[in-house]
Amino acid sequence: MHTWLPALLAVLAAFLIALGTVIRQRESADSGAINNRWWIGAVIALLGFAAQATALGLGPILLVQPLIVLAILFALPMEAWADDRHPHLNEWLWGLVLVACVATFLLIAQPQQSDRRPDMTTLAIATASVIGGVVVLVVLAERSRSNHYRALFYGLAAGVLFGVSALLVKAVIMHAMVAWHEVFAHPQLYVLLIVAPSAIIAQQRGFGAGDLQTSFPAMNVMEPAVAMALGLLVLGEEVKVSVHTALFLGFVLALMIRAVLELAKLAAQRADVVHDHQVERAILRQAAAADD
Repeated sequence: MHTWLPALLAVLAAFLIALGTVIRQRESADSGAINNRWWIGAVIALLGFAAQATALGLGPILLVQPLIVLAILFALPMEAWADDRHPHLNEWLWGLVLVACVATFLLIAQPQQSDRRPDMTTLAIATASVIGGVVVLVVLAERSRSNHYRALFYGLAAGVLFGVSALLVKAVIMHAMVAWHEVFAHPQLYVLLIVAPSAIIAQQRGFGAGDLQTSFPAMNVMEPAVAMALGLLVLGEEVKVSVHTALFLGFVLALMIRAVLELAKLAAQRADVVHDHQVERAILRQAAAADD
C-alpha cells in the first residue's frame, strides 16, 4: 500500500475535523444550544473521523496521527474568518513550525506499516494499563479543588482515551479487511464503543472546568503521543533510523509538541474572548429590552 493514500486521507480528516469543530464551537457560543448548524458541524466532524479511521486502516499510526495534529493548524484561518479578523503573526509562525516538524518527522522516519495483527493478550494488557491510568486521572480530577488541575487531569484523560481509540479503530479495521464478517466476534469493537464515548465525556468535563488553556493543550498533546506509543508497542510499527537520527527525531517531536501547545493555548484564549463578547452582548440586549 502506497503511503500517499493514507497520508492524503489523514490530511483530509484533519481539515474536516477542524471545520466541524469550529462550526460547533461558534454555534454553541452564538445560541447556547444545539441547532441545525451545530448538527451540520457534527456531521462534518463525523466525516473527518471516518476519513481518519480509513487512513488508520490503510497506513501506520506513526504516519496518520502526526498528520491529524494539523487539524489545529487548519482551524487558524477558519477561526479568523469566523471572528472577522486576521491571524496574528505568532499564530502563523507556530503554525509553520508545526508543519515543518510534521514534514521533517515523516520524511526522515518514513514509518512502515506492520503486517503484525494485534495480539489479543498484548492488546488487552496495553489497553487495560492505559485505562487504569485514566481512572487515576479521573479520580485526581474529581478530588481536585482547583479548576486548573481539574481541567488538566480531564484533558490528559481525554487525550489518552482518544489515543487508545485510534489503536482500537485500526485493530477493528485490520480485522475487517481480512474477514469483515468476523468483526462483531472480536472484543475490540465493543471496547471501542466504550472508550470513544468516554473520551468525549472526559473532554467535555475538562472544558466544563472553565480552563480551556489547560485542558485543550493537554488533550492535543496526549492523543498522538499515546497512539504512536501503542502503535510501536502493540502493532510493531517501526522507523528504521540510526541512534543519532532517532535523537534528532526526538527533538523534532518535542518541538512539535511545543507548537501544538502554543497553538492550542492561543485557540483557547480566543475562545475565552469570544465567550466574553457573547456575554457582554447578551447583557446589553437584556438591558435594552428592560428599557423598552
